[in-house]
Amino acid sequence: MPMDGITLGAMARELNAALALGRVDRVQQTERDELILTLRAQGGNRRLLLSSSPNNARIHLTAAQKRSPDTPPMFCMLLRKNLGNARFLGAEQLGADRVLTLRFEGLDELGDVAERRLIIEIMGRHSNIILVGGNGRIIDSARHVTADISRVREVLPGLPYETPPAQDKCNPYTASAADFLAALRPLLGLRLDKAIQQGVSGLSAQLARELAFRAAGSETASLSEDNLPAVAGRLAAFFAHLDDAPTLLVDEDGAPLDVTSFPYLSRDPGRQRACASLSEAMDAYFLQRDQRERINQRAHDLRRFLQNALERDEKKLAIQRQTLLDAENMDELRKKGDLITSSLHSLARGASKAVVPDYFAEGMPTVEIPMDPALSPAENAQRYYKQYNKLKAASDLVLGQMADNEAEIAYLEGQLENLELCTTFDELGEIRQELIRVGLLRDTTPRGKKPPKIPASKPHHFVSDDGVDIFVGKNNVQNDRLTGAALGEEFWLHAKDMPGSHVIVKSAAPSDRTLLQAAQLAATFSKGSQADKVPVDYTRRKYVKKPGGAKPGFVIYTHQQTLFVSPDAKLAARLSAPDDAPRAQK
Repeated sequence: MPMDGITLGAMARELNAALALGRVDRVQQTERDELILTLRAQGGNRRLLLSSSPNNARIHLTAAQKRSPDTPPMFCMLLRKNLGNARFLGAEQLGADRVLTLRFEGLDELGDVAERRLIIEIMGRHSNIILVGGNGRIIDSARHVTADISRVREVLPGLPYETPPAQDKCNPYTASAADFLAALRPLLGLRLDKAIQQGVSGLSAQLARELAFRAAGSETASLSEDNLPAVAGRLAAFFAHLDDAPTLLVDEDGAPLDVTSFPYLSRDPGRQRACASLSEAMDAYFLQRDQRERINQRAHDLRRFLQNALERDEKKLAIQRQTLLDAENMDELRKKGDLITSSLHSLARGASKAVVPDYFAEGMPTVEIPMDPALSPAENAQRYYKQYNKLKAASDLVLGQMADNEAEIAYLEGQLENLELCTTFDELGEIRQELIRVGLLRDTTPRGKKPPKIPASKPHHFVSDDGVDIFVGKNNVQNDRLTGAALGEEFWLHAKDMPGSHVIVKSAAPSDRTLLQAAQLAATFSKGSQADKVPVDYTRRKYVKKPGGAKPGFVIYTHQQTLFVSPDAKLAARLSAPDDAPRAQK
C-alpha cells in the first residue's frame, strides 16, 4: 500500500505530532531524488526522508543515516538557503490525494520572516519534490517538467505552482454515506474493489480490496443495487472512525510485504506486526527494497561493461580454440615436406602431385602429396615446412594467450557474481576501484584529484547453530582481507571450480554441523546458488596461498576436502548475525 492517499494522511498526522515547532538543522540530498531534513524537535533530532523515486516515492521519519555527495547538488544548496533554521509549521494533505505540503517559516535574504513550502507529489514516475516561495512561485524542484514532457502542467523555477489536476472522485475524509452512494452508483456491475478504487480518492488497489472485504465480506464481490446502500454506509463508518494503528504485513519468512495505517481484517493476523509508528513501519518496508534498487541502478553500467568484456573474451577464446584445432594437423605438413625432400631425385618440376614412398609407415606404402606445378619439388617441400612452422608458432602463442584469456573470463564471471552480492554502495565502489587498478576500467577521476576514499566494507557475518562465527566475503577486496586476516588453523571454504565467496570459520575445531553450515553458505554465495548440489572445498587457512601478482580474490590451496551440499538461502537468513547488513536477494 505504500504510499497511497490514506497512508499519506496518516503520515501527515504523525509528522505534525512529532515535528511540532521543530527547526531545520541540516539539509542533505543523498540521491538525485531523495532528501533528508534533520529537524530539532521535542528535545531531539529527527530525520525526515522525502523521496520522489519512481518506484519508492514516500515521506517518513527515518532512523537510517546516509552519506551525502562530496559536492552538494544545486537543489540541495537552494534548500539549505531557504530552509536552514526554518521553523516547521505543519504538514497539510491535498484532500485525500497523494500530495503533501510541508510549511516552514524562516528569514529571507533581507532578514524578514517568510514562509516556504516543500511539496512532495507521490505519483509514480511523475513523483516530485518542489520548493515553493511565499509568493506561490516555484523556487526549484528535484525534477523539472517542461512542456515537452507534460502539456498539462509545467514544473520549472519561476512559474506559479499549480496543484496536479484533480480527479473526479469522492473525498473519503469529508464524504457522508450519501456522498459514497452517489459516487458508486455509476459503477454498478463492477467488481466491488474496482468500483471503490474508481469512485473514492486516495485508495491503492490493496486498500480497495480490504474495504471491499469489510463492506461485503469478500474481496471479489460485485457492486449491485442490492448491496450499494450497505457498502456506502460501511465506507462512511470506516472513514469516520479511522484510527491510526501502524501495521507491517510480512510473508512467511518475516520479510515486509505491505504497510498500512490500520490492521487488515482480510489477512492472517499472525502475519501482521504492530509498529510504534508509521515511520518505523515505512523504514522496515523500504530500507532494503530501496537500497537494493538503487544499488542495481548504479551497478547497471558496471554490469554492462563486465558482460561486454566477457562476450569479447569468449569470442576471442573461440577463435583461439579454432586455431588449435587447425594446428592439430601441422605434423602432417612437416611429414609431407620430409617425404618430398627424401624423394627429390625422382620428382620432376611441374607435377601436380608427388607419388612417394611413406618411410614413416610400416611396409613403406606409396602416398600422393599435392604439389603446386609452378614450384619446384624443393620449393613445394619448403612450402609445407613454412605452413608447419606458421601453425606451430601460432599454437605456441595461442596456448599462452588461452591461459590468460581463460583466467580473465573466470575473473570477469567472479566480478559479475560479486555485483549480485553487493548490499552497500561502498562495496560497489570497491569493485569499481578494483577494475580500475587491474586496468580493465578507465579512471574518470579528474587529473590532480584523488579518487574518493571508500570506507572498508564489512563481509557477511553468520553464527552457526553451535555458536561459531562464520564470515563470508561479498567482493574480491573483502575476500582478500578476510582470508589474509584469518588464523592459520581456522577453516577456509570456497565453491569448487566456480566464482564464489571466501568463507572463514572462526574455529580450529568446528563441529561437523558448523562445517556443513559453512559449506552451505559457500554454496549459497556462489555462482551455483541455484543448483541442487554444489561441491565445496574446505581446508585450513594455512594451506591457502595468494600467488605473487595474482588478481584480487585469486588464491591457490592444498590439503582440501570436498563436501557436496545444497545452497540454502533460508539457512543464511536464519544464521545471520544481528550486525549483518541486509543481503542481496538472489
